[in-house]
Amino acid sequence: MNEPDGPLLEFHGIPMTGSAAGAFELLVMRHETVVVVGDENSGVDSLAEFALGLEAPAAGSAAVFGTNLQPLPRREQLAFRRRLGYLPAGDGLLNNLSLRDNVRLPLRFGSNFKTDEIEGRVDVILAMLRLNRVAQERPAQANEEQRRRAALGRALAFDPELVLLEQPFVGLTDRASAELLEIARGGEIGAGGRRTVFVTGQGIPMLLRNRVERVVHLADSRHLLTRP
Repeated sequence: MNEPDGPLLEFHGIPMTGSAAGAFELLVMRHETVVVVGDENSGVDSLAEFALGLEAPAAGSAAVFGTNLQPLPRREQLAFRRRLGYLPAGDGLLNNLSLRDNVRLPLRFGSNFKTDEIEGRVDVILAMLRLNRVAQERPAQANEEQRRRAALGRALAFDPELVLLEQPFVGLTDRASAELLEIARGGEIGAGGRRTVFVTGQGIPMLLRNRVERVVHLADSRHLLTRP
């Protein structure tokens, strides 16, 4: 079946600050992995929140799947967000739950799956992220990489079409960063990654630069890297 044309993620006329002052424009197409790099004063950390409708930009607009989520009723926003995976800066895990329960959370409260279906899906995610050994530990008992893996597992719970990652590689080795990026991409197809991935942060490990289609630097809005 043919996939629909058009971007999965788009930003139009969003004002950025600091050294990146100006209106931000970007289209992210299906199966692309795009990284936007900016310093901590640029506003780069707000882009995923604009896309998710969690925050409204001062001007301009952001859309996913052709829809601006911010003005939608909460019920409609949640329906769209099931098609999205979101890993916030840090990890956003609930400290009173185990890593397994954190991964299970969106499936438990956001789906109609039966209990055995949920547990089967969680088992697959934990194995994929190599978390089985520490699955019953709480975030405070896990190291930074393990927490980031669990947060990514939670973001991928519904096998989303589009994954938004905020500063996902901070504190990780290049090897761990590369592994998590490949898991987020969901494998390779002819057009690129099976999933579309949008990454924001202050930088990108050199090892990962040949695994992304574009790196956009907010300081001058240049495409630093384009991989055919």
